[in-house]
Amino acid sequence: MYKIDLIPFANYSCKLIGFIKFLFFIASILFTLSSFAKEAQPAAEDPELEKRLISLSENLRCLVCQNETIAESRADFSNDMRREIREQMKANKSDAEIIEFLVARYGDFVLYDPPFKSTTFLLWFGPLILFISGVAALMFYLRRRRTQIEEDSLSDSERLQAETLIKAIDKEKV
Repeated sequence: MYKIDLIPFANYSCKLIGFIKFLFFIASILFTLSSFAKEAQPAAEDPELEKRLISLSENLRCLVCQNETIAESRADFSNDMRREIREQMKANKSDAEIIEFLVARYGDFVLYDPPFKSTTFLLWFGPLILFISGVAALMFYLRRRRTQIEEDSLSDSERLQAETLIKAIDKEKV
């Protein structure tokens, strides 16, 4: 009957596998190179305004991220705050007026250095109070524990009984 020769097809499959490996190699190189790319900085209309915006926003906290400044954060909320600050700067407001506006709107938490007030007392002294109370509780616990762990001295009869038991155990071992 008909005989099918598989050897020519095997040659094409080897070339196809080699081509796929080559494509995978090129894709992995391009992916690796793209990881070194930096985020593009927005083109500023006024470079002085942008410098002022960056210096001001480095002292303001992102309320979404909470551990990043507005300048570092890429959250939508931070973008909105930067836009709002930029608009106020264009309206010739001073940095103090802008900070006052943001504090009135979002509270003292928006500042990285909140002022010392009665409402921020725990923010300033809370860690110290917790540390001192923890040390006091540890000292109280250790003193109470020391009084509970007093060595009881043996009476003469208990000491003799213990010595005879030890001697009996030693004799059994020999």
